[in-house]
Amino acid sequence: MLQLKDIPDTKILKKFANRYEAVDSEKVIQFLSILRVGTDLIEVLNSFLGKYDLLQGRWWVLILLMREDDLTSTPTELAAKAGVSKATMNGLIKRLLKDGLISRTQCDEDGRSYRVKLNRLGQAKLDEVMPEYYLRLNQLMSSVSDVDRERLVAQLLLLKQNSSVFE
Repeated sequence: MLQLKDIPDTKILKKFANRYEAVDSEKVIQFLSILRVGTDLIEVLNSFLGKYDLLQGRWWVLILLMREDDLTSTPTELAAKAGVSKATMNGLIKRLLKDGLISRTQCDEDGRSYRVKLNRLGQAKLDEVMPEYYLRLNQLMSSVSDVDRERLVAQLLLLKQNSSVFE
């Protein structure tokens, strides 16, 4: 995925405004800044998880499995909950199986279907990662006041509600 690291300033955006009528430089810079912060947060989270030999995708699968009462789910259910394709989820599951963090069992009803389960090694991995994750998350989020965090989340949810303008 290409990530914009160099956000244009108003001088650069004036070039675009001369060519395209709808350019509102402030809104463009604000939008790109939000994207940039999101990208940066993903990068630092992946860097943190990398210390535990995980990346976000595999980590989320482990968390999704831990949320289940029986620690078990199907690849299709996991893909839907993670918002990824079945092919992407199959790749994540393959790596987690290879690393021994989950186990796989065939479904009795359909020989082609299977379920995956968070096993002891996978739970141990989460038990290793999560205390430090929560500590760092608290530090990060404490940099913004309670009231401002609530406002920020509310504003971001408004943007998400209106994101269909790109569809």
